[in-house]
Amino acid sequence: MTSKEEELALKDKLRELVKSIVESDDYTVHAADEAILALSALKDLKCTASLSRNLDNIPVPPHFLCPLSGHLMTDPVILATGQTFDQPFIQRWLNEVQRICPQTQQVLSHSILTPNCLLQGMISRWCEEHGVELPKPVWDIHDEQVTDAHRHRLRSLLYKLSLSVSEQKEAAKELRQLAKRMPAFRTLFGDSEVVHLLLSPLSPGTDCVDPELHEDLITTLLNLSIHDDNKRVFGEDEKVISLLIDSLKSGTVQTRSNAAAAIFSMSALDSNRHIVGKSGAIKYLVDLLEEGHPSAMKDAASALFKLCFAHENKGRTVREGAVQVILSKIVDHVLVDELLALLALLSTHSKAVEALVNHGAVPFLLDILRESTSERVKENCVAILYTICFGDREKRKEIREDEMANGTLSKLAQCGSSRAKRKANAILDRLSIAQSSTQGVFGIRQ
Repeated sequence: MTSKEEELALKDKLRELVKSIVESDDYTVHAADEAILALSALKDLKCTASLSRNLDNIPVPPHFLCPLSGHLMTDPVILATGQTFDQPFIQRWLNEVQRICPQTQQVLSHSILTPNCLLQGMISRWCEEHGVELPKPVWDIHDEQVTDAHRHRLRSLLYKLSLSVSEQKEAAKELRQLAKRMPAFRTLFGDSEVVHLLLSPLSPGTDCVDPELHEDLITTLLNLSIHDDNKRVFGEDEKVISLLIDSLKSGTVQTRSNAAAAIFSMSALDSNRHIVGKSGAIKYLVDLLEEGHPSAMKDAASALFKLCFAHENKGRTVREGAVQVILSKIVDHVLVDELLALLALLSTHSKAVEALVNHGAVPFLLDILRESTSERVKENCVAILYTICFGDREKRKEIREDEMANGTLSKLAQCGSSRAKRKANAILDRLSIAQSSTQGVFGIRQ
């Protein structure tokens, strides 16, 4: 779409929106937001055109301006498509976005940049003739730098999300890539209104959302959540949390997986752990873990692990049947390391100890201790046994009987990692097993 075509489309859209607002006694806030967005995009389009014509009130030949930055080029280079850009800006585009021309959207046959010496000479002569000091080349464009080109592109893409499904899908794909590759772009989503516009195609009542569009928008949200300021904005927004929960319940496997990953990212903030825990999301994370999609289980487990840093979420996770689900996955040798770490964290809650006892976890954990060669697996196993030993008298007897027969914990107290040794020794002390009981076979405990 050319600038003129985009301008006409924006004017038509704005005309319809203003008419509906003026003629209706009960227009919606969403309609007003869309009108503001269309007007803002139209303003930016006009400003961009003005930038192309003015430099300190001196008309600048348009072909001297970089299409990406809107500024006078200092190091013009030619792309494979024949388009010319300022070198630092097009290089960043190629590094962070993809191998397509930002002007023509053509896939590039190669990414070699050829100096446009002719244009460089023309710009230098023009500057001399008009008494303009040629800016020094910008060799270092920091990720944190947000340009007018970023803002204009965002408004254009958000506007496309209000158009046809095909245009929504095209915009969502680009938003996904920009949020993934350009840290500066993520900083533009610190306002809930912008986030709502991003997620507008997923709003409740929308007829049959295209699965590909759904996946791209949720993945965009995940990529944006990497930025620390966005974590708080997303966590405090009920609409975002609600859409993430809906995405955990339905959608492609990748959509559900990325919704879980977004919750994991947002849960880096303690305040968000409490908000997400109260929202009901834990049930659907446990469901996702139970269903066993390889690409989704790890994201679900990671999100639950992070959420359970808040103690009340441990109880919620246990009530949703997580202990039984985790044990069944470990039996099947699925994500053993990650799930034992989650189980060790849960085991510090009394309800988790009850669930572990009820599902026969003690002999199972002792078998893992004897068979595993992973230090981390052993550390988490003995940590779980420690909480069971101190929380359930009957199971303490069972652990003692196993120890007298096999000396599993005594071996660990001798040869395990420092963390495993501490836990094993604490259990042995609790069981009142004297060093002499096992030293004939295993030596003196350390």
